[in-house]
Amino acid sequence: MHIAWLGKKSPFCGNVTYGREVTNALLDRGYEVSFLHFAQEESDGENWPHCPEVVLPFLYKSQVYTIPTPKSSKVLMAALKELQPDLVHASLTLSPLDFRLPEICEELKIPLVATFHPPFDSKLRNLSSSTQFLTYQLYAPFLAHYDKVIVFSRLQRNLLIKLGVPPQKLAVIPNGVDPQKYSPGLSSVKPRLNSKRLFVYVGRIATEKNVEALLKAWKHSMTGTDSQLLIVGDGPLAASLKPFYGSEFGINWLGFVAQEQERIEILRAADVFILPSLVEGLSLSLLEAMSCGVACIATDAGADGEVLEDGAGVILNTQGVTIQLKTLLPLFRDHAEITQLLGQKARQRVLERYTLNQNITQLETLYSEILHNQVVFFTK
Repeated sequence: MHIAWLGKKSPFCGNVTYGREVTNALLDRGYEVSFLHFAQEESDGENWPHCPEVVLPFLYKSQVYTIPTPKSSKVLMAALKELQPDLVHASLTLSPLDFRLPEICEELKIPLVATFHPPFDSKLRNLSSSTQFLTYQLYAPFLAHYDKVIVFSRLQRNLLIKLGVPPQKLAVIPNGVDPQKYSPGLSSVKPRLNSKRLFVYVGRIATEKNVEALLKAWKHSMTGTDSQLLIVGDGPLAASLKPFYGSEFGINWLGFVAQEQERIEILRAADVFILPSLVEGLSLSLLEAMSCGVACIATDAGADGEVLEDGAGVILNTQGVTIQLKTLLPLFRDHAEITQLLGQKARQRVLERYTLNQNITQLETLYSEILHNQVVFFTK
């Protein structure tokens, strides 16, 4: 089977990682894959699939959305005519081209699958969640024209159904990680930092990630201890936060860590992983930390609460994150037995529900069903 994968290779974000991991796994299982993406010279530089590529022109691209050039749809159509794939799988990049894809693929008679993974908070508790809800409202009528839309959680599925997407169009296939790669193990990070207890945040430094709520709680509760907080990632708020939350408070800003193995080393050293987001999809960073056996604290934004439910981690309300963390941080600092137990439960949850192998098997089944339905449709 030949899959034309449409996504992006940079800048680094969950969408980029998702495209890289899934296409590599499909190639490993013997699929033919062509990668169509919005061109940009830099990528995270790691382990990209060796397969034919088509670059699509764009005017602007960020971690959040993409603005293609007016001729990008013509470039895409010409490429699909030449490649003649059995199926197009689009990891949606929040670009105007997303809305043209059903029309293009219908004209070429190619089945079309989308993965839709913008962050959300189904309870609409803050401005960020309201803004993301508008994205879901905008996309819902167009998603109904895809052959199938992959979402990461039942919460996300229910939200789209409420917005009018037919239930039969939606398939829940969660994000997945490789538990052999992301696994508990030895790490030199903690001795290098001379830290007894290590707390880690991995992600963008942006409003919707609510990082300052974590920083405020840390500064109030943990200053003067032999614990450290690592902030891994970069973003628009980093420059304004660093002067007020620096090394004098045990806070270490590492910036964007490009090398995957270095990120794994950090997670293996961590005692606690914290994700204080106001909106989320299904955080791949959270799953990676869980797979490494790290005790996890995350808000119930998006599907993260669903991931940690029934004791696999500690779930926060998106309201009053700082107050909740002021209580939890000292508790997790002083009681290693709690973090060890939660780390074991976190890894077990990943093995049960969120492995990349399970993800790809479900994806294969979905592809086969779509192609079978197309054959039935055209033979009637």
